[in-house]
Amino acid sequence: MENLFRLVDQDQGFFQRKWTLVNGPLIVGAGPSGLATAACLREQGVPSVVLERAECIASLWQKRAYDRLKLHLPKQFCQLPKVPFPEDFPEYPTKKQFIEYLESYAKRFDINPKFNECVQSARYDETSGFWRVKTVRGSNKAEFEYICRWLVVATGENAESVVPDIDGLADFGGEVIHASEYKSGEKFKGQNVLVVGCGNSGMEVSLDLANHNASPSMVIRSSVHVLPREVLGKSTFELAVLMMKWLPLWLVDMILLILAWLVLGNIEKYGLKRPLMGPLELKNSKGKTPVLDIGALEKIKSGDIQVVPGIKRFSRGRVELVNGEKLDVDSVVLATGYRSNVPAWLQEGEFFSKNGFPKAPFPNGWKGKGGLYAVGFTRRGLSGASSDAINIAQDIGKAWKQENKQPKKRTIACHRRCISLS
Repeated sequence: MENLFRLVDQDQGFFQRKWTLVNGPLIVGAGPSGLATAACLREQGVPSVVLERAECIASLWQKRAYDRLKLHLPKQFCQLPKVPFPEDFPEYPTKKQFIEYLESYAKRFDINPKFNECVQSARYDETSGFWRVKTVRGSNKAEFEYICRWLVVATGENAESVVPDIDGLADFGGEVIHASEYKSGEKFKGQNVLVVGCGNSGMEVSLDLANHNASPSMVIRSSVHVLPREVLGKSTFELAVLMMKWLPLWLVDMILLILAWLVLGNIEKYGLKRPLMGPLELKNSKGKTPVLDIGALEKIKSGDIQVVPGIKRFSRGRVELVNGEKLDVDSVVLATGYRSNVPAWLQEGEFFSKNGFPKAPFPNGWKGKGGLYAVGFTRRGLSGASSDAINIAQDIGKAWKQENKQPKKRTIACHRRCISLS
C-alpha cells in the first residue's frame, strides 16, 4: 500500500514524499536473473516487487544486442528454473527467440515489473531492520521510496558499458560507438572499421562486418583463448562440463587446448596469442571468458579480418598502433565490455566489493547480511544465475513461512518498524 507522510524541513517547511512497504522481497533488475528469482519466489509462495530502469524486460538483449546474436552455449545450459526452452527452438536460440522465451517466462509466472524506475540509492536501516530504496520514476523523475525486508540485487555483470579513455579519440572525427549500440554491419559496407576488443563480442562484430563487405581490423592487446564452439558435433562447453565431473581442472584445460589445436590449428601465427593459464582456470580465477569461434577465425585466416596490436593514439580519420603502423579508419566499434553498476547506488561495503561483485567466490556469493542477496554475478552465465535464484528463493521462503506462522506478531512488528522509519 502506498502512503504519504509529511516531513518537516527547517528551510523549506512541509513537503510530501511517497513511499511503500513491500510485502516480500524487492528485486532490482528485470533481466533473466531478476525474472528467475521472482519465478522461484512465486513457487515458494512468496510475493515480490521487481524494479526495472528500462521500459522492458531483458533490456540488455532487447536494446543493446546486435541483430545476429545467438546464445553461445546450447539451450539446455541457458534455460531458467522450472521452464525449458521450446523443443522446436534450435540448439543455439537467436536473440529474437531468447526474448520470446523470457517474455513467455514472465507471463507464465505473472511477473509484472515496475518499468522506468531507476534506483538512486539503497541502504540498510539497522534500527528498523529494513532496506530503504530510493528511486526516480518516469520522465518527470518523481521521487519514490520502497521499504523492504529483503533486497535482491539482480542488475547483473553487464549493467554499464565500458568506454576506455584512448588518446586522441575525441579528435578522430568518424563514427565511434560501443558494441552495445551496434546492430548490423549493413551501414558500414565499404568502410574500414576498427574493432577495439577481441572477446566474443569483438569477434562476432568483426565477423558480421566482414559478412557485410566492410573491412574490419580487430585490436588485440593481450592474449586470448579461442576454442571451437563444437568438436565433432558436440558442444565444447558440454564436453568441458562432462569432463569436469571426473577429471581435475588442469587436465580438462589440457584436453580442451589439444582439441582446439586439432580443430583450429595454430592460431598464434595469425596474431592470436594464447594465455599461459588454461581457459577454465582463467575463467574461474579472472572471470575472463574464452572466445567460442563461430566463423571469425576463418575470416582472419583469409585476411577478411585483420588482426592488429594495441592502439597508441587516434588522429583525424587515422589510428596509430603501438608498433608504429598507421591505419586509415572510417568508424570505430568499442567491443570493450561491460561492468557492474552496483557501487553507484548500493550503500554497502561488506558483501559487495568496489568492482560491483560479491566478495565471496562462487558458489557462496549469493547471500549477504541483513536480507541482502545477489543474483547473476557468478561469471557463470545463465546457469549461474539460475543456481543463485533457486538458493535465494529457498532461503527467503524459509523465513517467510516461519514468520507467517505467527501473522499477528509479524504485522505488529512491521508496524512498529515502519513507525521508526518515518
